[in-house]
Amino acid sequence: MSLILQGSTSGSVTLQEPAVAGTSVLTLPVGTGTFVVNNVNSAIVSGTAVASTSNTSIDFTSIPSWVKRITVMFDGVSTSSTSFEIIQIGDAGGIETTGYAGACALVSNGSATVVTQLSSGFMFQNGGSGSYLISGSIVLTLLNASTNTWTASGSVAPAGSLNVHTVGGSKSLSATLDRVRITTVNGTDTFDAGTINILYE
Repeated sequence: MSLILQGSTSGSVTLQEPAVAGTSVLTLPVGTGTFVVNNVNSAIVSGTAVASTSNTSIDFTSIPSWVKRITVMFDGVSTSSTSFEIIQIGDAGGIETTGYAGACALVSNGSATVVTQLSSGFMFQNGGSGSYLISGSIVLTLLNASTNTWTASGSVAPAGSLNVHTVGGSKSLSATLDRVRITTVNGTDTFDAGTINILYE
């Protein structure tokens, strides 16, 4: 069976079901300019940018279950003291604060390298001052849906410095990811400048 959609002036689009046994489903999600084919969503959705000028953490919640990749973006972000920024992920049970594997590397002035491991989150700054204005992106990617395993990679750099911070790591959740938190290693320093947002797809 074919379904033909006629244009308002000319032309048409034909939806042709394949000549095989079974049922084919085309799901149109809520929103504009997106569609789902074979259970894959085409949407790239922007979150709401948050001014990182207060609070000890910034959360992005209600992330849909179909999401496979999340980009966390920073523009001129700094903290009130010396504890460095980290990303944590979580599910309906809350943010998970243990079990992260990986490290953050600081390349300073194109030569010196400092590497720091952290199990409480994906650290993406491990040198310099908390007053540095950090900009860049960290990408979280779903590696294995059956174990809810996510990987992290990306880099940030402070304004006015020849330093680059890069991160790589992984973390398995107990359920489907639905939230991302940006905080600090000690969890008590506050954000005092910049903007943070996410894209998910």
